[in-house]
Amino acid sequence: MASRTEDYSSDSLSGIDRVMRAISIGGFALLLFVGGVLVAILGVFPAPLLKDAYNGGMALYAKWTQYGDIIQTDLWRESRTDARGVVINDPAQVQPGYTLYSSGHEATAYLLSSDGAVVHSWTRPYSTVWSDATPVRNPLPDQNVYFRRLKAFPNGDLLAIYEGAGDTPYGYGMVKLDRESNVLWSYFGRTHHDFDVGPDGAIYALTHENRTKALKGMDHLEATRLDDFLEILSPAGKLLKRVSLLEAVAGSRFLHLLHTVPAHSLADPLHTNTVKVLTPEMAAAIPGTKSGQILLSFRDIGAVVVLDVESEDIVWALRGPWYGQHDPDILPNGNLLIFDNLGQFDQPSGKSRVLEIDPRTAAIVWQYGGTDDRPLDSEIRADQQRLPNGNTLINESNGGRLLEVTRSGEVVWEYVNPVRRGDSNEWIPIIAGGERLEPSFFEPGVL
Repeated sequence: MASRTEDYSSDSLSGIDRVMRAISIGGFALLLFVGGVLVAILGVFPAPLLKDAYNGGMALYAKWTQYGDIIQTDLWRESRTDARGVVINDPAQVQPGYTLYSSGHEATAYLLSSDGAVVHSWTRPYSTVWSDATPVRNPLPDQNVYFRRLKAFPNGDLLAIYEGAGDTPYGYGMVKLDRESNVLWSYFGRTHHDFDVGPDGAIYALTHENRTKALKGMDHLEATRLDDFLEILSPAGKLLKRVSLLEAVAGSRFLHLLHTVPAHSLADPLHTNTVKVLTPEMAAAIPGTKSGQILLSFRDIGAVVVLDVESEDIVWALRGPWYGQHDPDILPNGNLLIFDNLGQFDQPSGKSRVLEIDPRTAAIVWQYGGTDDRPLDSEIRADQQRLPNGNTLINESNGGRLLEVTRSGEVVWEYVNPVRRGDSNEWIPIIAGGERLEPSFFEPGVL
């Protein structure tokens, strides 16, 4: 009996010991949790390390789970119409030429005739260009990587930027292809959004990278953030110069713009989405600028600026009645044409519009926001082009369509991306960019 009593007593002590141990571990975990919360709130060490680890873990989780289904990326949207291809074509009012565009479903550039026929295409999947020597260490599958921006040349060559939907950084590099889609050269400097080619053939590209470099007086920005750069490449794709755009703004008389970064963008404060080399005519329209300087669009602070590459200084800046803007163009009349992605936030349907702005007064002199039955709506991406006949070619990226409108707002040409996915063909890929090229653009025999 005594033996059983001793055994029972021993079991009871073991149970109590386990309970006390659990309470101790739970209490210690609670202290760690509370301490972690206080560290995060106060921002003291090791808060940045903890935050970076958390953000990195969440990014990896999203990359390998959510983005395994391509429909979950922002490259696909619910289709707004069953129409495909050219649905409106008024030859008497359409600007003649070819339309060059890229789609979010693959790394292909398409060249269309006015009736919607594909007269030429360039295709180069990212996996056929990538090597493990590039900065893109673990690229997404080809279904997630597309051509973001294009430039065709009269001899049939094509420059294109790769972007990977669902990765950070998402800039995947640049490639130059010949007419048959053979690789002439590639550059993997994390190029994204846009590029331009100067009169001497130099290429002005946007790149980005994760950095932890502190900026004096800018403690409100995230310690680890996505910083943008302007990189100048030779015509053969060799890096010539690199300028930090965040440092250029912080060192300029417009540094106050960095205090307008919204809370959700502190880890990507500029989100530069446009680069254009100023011609003499463009510079004449903007006081204090000169030919060869660079026009840039900073989406998240709502600013269009001009950078002097030699001094690395911002010499001009403008904020206007737009929100989340893309693709500012300086027109021959000196006005600014811009895609205002979210400027119609007070409208019940379409959020977007194209604006023509007088940069000297910031007054709106023309706008197009779609129609009641077909509103313009693309909260990200999108662009426009003023055509020689006075019409405007608009890429409504999220709608997967290109449209040409007259000054009075009449749609005289419309093309809807013909690609679909889903059991009921309910998903359409975005159109990443569109441009109209004149009929005589290509050399004889290229097409």
